[in-house]
Amino acid sequence: MLHRRPLGQILIAEGILSEDQLRIALLEQMKHNQPLGKLLVALGFVTEATLRQALSENLGKQCIDLSHAVVDPQALKRVPRELAKRYRLLPLAYDAHNRRLTLAISDVNNVVGLDRVRTLLEEHTEIETLLAGESEIDRAIDQYYGHELSIDGILHEIETGEIDWKSISASDDQYSQPVVRLIDSILTDAVKHEASDIHFEPEANFLRIRYRIDGMLRQIRALHKSYWPAMTVRIKVLSGMNIAEMRAPQDGRISLSVSGRAIDFRVASQPTIHGENIVLRILDRQKGIVPLEQLGLAEDHLLQLKLMIARPEGIILVTGPTGSGKTTTLYSVLNHINAEGIHIMTLEDPVEYPMTLVRQTSVAENAKLDFANGIRSMMRQDPDVILVGEVRDAETAEMAFRAAMTGHQVFTTLHTNSAIGAVPRLLDIGVLPDIMAGNIIGIVAQRLIRRLCEHCKSPYQAEAHELRLLGPLGQLADGQRPVLFSPNGCEHCDFQGYRGRIAIMELLRIDAGLDELIARRATTHEIRARATAQGFRTLADDGLRRVLGGSTSLEELARVVDLTDRM
Repeated sequence: MLHRRPLGQILIAEGILSEDQLRIALLEQMKHNQPLGKLLVALGFVTEATLRQALSENLGKQCIDLSHAVVDPQALKRVPRELAKRYRLLPLAYDAHNRRLTLAISDVNNVVGLDRVRTLLEEHTEIETLLAGESEIDRAIDQYYGHELSIDGILHEIETGEIDWKSISASDDQYSQPVVRLIDSILTDAVKHEASDIHFEPEANFLRIRYRIDGMLRQIRALHKSYWPAMTVRIKVLSGMNIAEMRAPQDGRISLSVSGRAIDFRVASQPTIHGENIVLRILDRQKGIVPLEQLGLAEDHLLQLKLMIARPEGIILVTGPTGSGKTTTLYSVLNHINAEGIHIMTLEDPVEYPMTLVRQTSVAENAKLDFANGIRSMMRQDPDVILVGEVRDAETAEMAFRAAMTGHQVFTTLHTNSAIGAVPRLLDIGVLPDIMAGNIIGIVAQRLIRRLCEHCKSPYQAEAHELRLLGPLGQLADGQRPVLFSPNGCEHCDFQGYRGRIAIMELLRIDAGLDELIARRATTHEIRARATAQGFRTLADDGLRRVLGGSTSLEELARVVDLTDRM
C-alpha cells in the first residue's frame, strides 16, 4: 500500500507552512476536533486553492477549481439540494451511457454522504470524486441550485400564517421564526446582487428596501409597515444593539457566512419621523483586497503608483468623496508591500478588512483613542509603514507629517475634489507649506464609474457636442468620428446597461519643482501648469480615455466628473 505523508508535512516540505504555524493549527485541532485543512484556512495560514492542491497530491486525487467549472443540469437533478448542502458535495456531470456521476467534494473520506448519493442512483452507477474547497462548494450550490431562500414564500407565510416549508428546508431542517428567515434572506439576496449597502427606509404606510449596486440605489422591495418593528428587533439582536433604544442613533456589526464566505455587515440606525431608518454596509473580505494590477489602472498610472510606493519615507494622500474606492486602493497598496520584513500599522474608523501581518487598530471614542493620539502611540511601536484612516484636523495632520518626517511611509485619505486641491485643503487645515514641501510623495485622486455591460452595449458615432467634450482625444487621423458606446440593458446586467465599476484616477507625483511651488504658497493655477507640463492627466482625461476604450459611456462619466469646463 502507498504510504501517504501527513498534510502538514507536505505543506512544510513545499515551503507553504512553517513548523510554528503547523504547531498552532494542531493545538487548535485538539481543541475543536476539526479537519486540519479547514483550520489552516480559518487561521489564514494557507488559501483554499493551495490546500486543495496539497490535498490532491496527498490523497492521489484530482482537484477542480469550481469557479471555472461547468455544471451539468442532469447531474443536479440526481442529487437534491438539501443533501448536497449537508454533505458539502456538488454533482458536476452525469454520463447516462457509462452510468457515471462526477462529484466535487471537500472531504473524500465522507463515506456517509457518498452512500446517501448512491441510494439515489440507479444500480451499478459509478461515482467519481474530485477535490474542491468547502467554501467553493457552498458558493456553487447557491449558484446552481437557485435562490437560497424564498422571500415571497416567507412574506406569504407572515401574511397568511401558512408555513413555507420550501424556504425552511433550504435554510435549516427545523422551523424558525419567519422574520428571522426574512432578514437572512434579504442579507443573502443583497450579497448575491453584489450590493455595497442595504437601506431599510420606513415611510408613513410602507417600508422601502433599497440596495446600492455599483454606486446607485435601486429599490428592491416595498413591504407593509407592520413588518418593520419585528424586522428592526431582529437586525438589532444580530448586530448587538440595544433593542429598547429607539430614539438615539446606534451602531453595530454582524458577521455571517453567506455562500460559503465570511461577510461582515456594518449596521447604523437613525431615528426618523416614520420610525428607525437602518442602513447596512456590506464588507465582503474577498472583494475588499484587490491586487494592485487588478485595480484596472492605465499602465502609466500603475507604473507611477509603484514608483510612489517605492519611496521609503514621506506621505501619500488618496483623495475623493465617500464611496470613491479610497479604502480599496489603500488596502491594495498595503497588500502589495506587505511582507515579513516590514511592520505595517493602521489606524482606521473602523477596521473594515482584516489583513494578516498588519497591526490594525480601530479609533474608539470611549477609549480616548482618536487619530492624533493613535499616531502618537503607534510611533512607539517601531512601525515602518503607517496607514491613517483620514486627516480631519490640524492635530492629526501634524502627527501624520511628523511620522513622515521621522523616516516612516505614511498613507492617508483626505476629502477633496482633485489631487491638486489637496494642497490648499492641507493649508486650510493648518499644515505649514514648508512642512508639506519635501514630505509629500504624491497625491492620488479617484472616482468610481460604472462599467458598460459587455453583453448589451451598443456602438454609435460620436455627435458634434460629444466631439467638443472629447477635444484632441476625439480627433482621428482620417477625419472620421470616433465610435462610442451607450448602455442598453439585458438579463446579464439586470436591465441596467452597466455591470461592475472601474476606477478613474489622477496621480500627482511631487518632484523638486512642485515642492518649491508648494513652499512659496503658489496658486493652484501655477501648480496645475507645472504638473500638466510633466504629463499630469486629470480625472476627466482619464475618464475620456475609458469612454473611447468602450469601458463606459459619456453620460456615466458626466454623472461622476465635471465636464462643463471642456464645453
